[in-house]
Amino acid sequence: MQLEQPVISISIVSHHQIGLIKLLLGDIDKYCKGSSVEVLLTLNLPEEYTDSVAGYSFPIVIFSNSQPRGFSENHNRAFSRARGEFFCVLNPDIRFKENPFLSLLSCFKVPSIGVVAPIVLDEQGEWDNNARCFPTPIKILCKAVGRRKESDYKVARDVVYPDWVAGMFMLFLSETFGGLGGFNERYFLYYEDVDICARLQLNDYHVALCPGTKVTHYARRSSHRSLKYFYWHLTSMVRFFCSTIYRQLKC
Repeated sequence: MQLEQPVISISIVSHHQIGLIKLLLGDIDKYCKGSSVEVLLTLNLPEEYTDSVAGYSFPIVIFSNSQPRGFSENHNRAFSRARGEFFCVLNPDIRFKENPFLSLLSCFKVPSIGVVAPIVLDEQGEWDNNARCFPTPIKILCKAVGRRKESDYKVARDVVYPDWVAGMFMLFLSETFGGLGGFNERYFLYYEDVDICARLQLNDYHVALCPGTKVTHYARRSSHRSLKYFYWHLTSMVRFFCSTIYRQLKC
């Protein structure tokens, strides 16, 4: 029997984060029953998911990688199996207190919208600054020496159109995501969200931040103390600044 086509395909990648993902799946089950969704869960590191996937109000498809893959490749592989009209990239450490998709989908009534994100709050309820201007070497330097800490955008009631939104929660029209070729897999981790938002805008799409819905990001921040993650961040940053995409932007 062929399953009904979902409206939204949600891609989640786990790095030994099944505990967090169970909480997130519970939120989706509790708050998103009015939306037709499917979840594409990628186990990027060896771990077991023993809970029954049949207990949820939406289908869950699980993929296990034989070796770890990067952010871009994992979500692109999930997209190749996605059936929804919309494709959502979602971090395991995001939590809901409402259905975020109702407001987000309404933003796509504007035909030029390429990607939409909600307001992301930290654990203290403060804005996690998930919408920013495109980075430049000068901005990075100012941030590194602590001279620039304020947010790039002010959030009120109206939709904000930033340069880019963070990859912790991104909602695309599947046709648009596929038309761009998905995320650039040359970025293993970091800057893949900057790159795809840049490519969207160079193709006459807009990036939208929707104040009508909020989610919470329970970030562990352990990566900030890891040399491996610092290396990935640095190489991705250099790759972006050396790219033809960056040279076409008017930063």
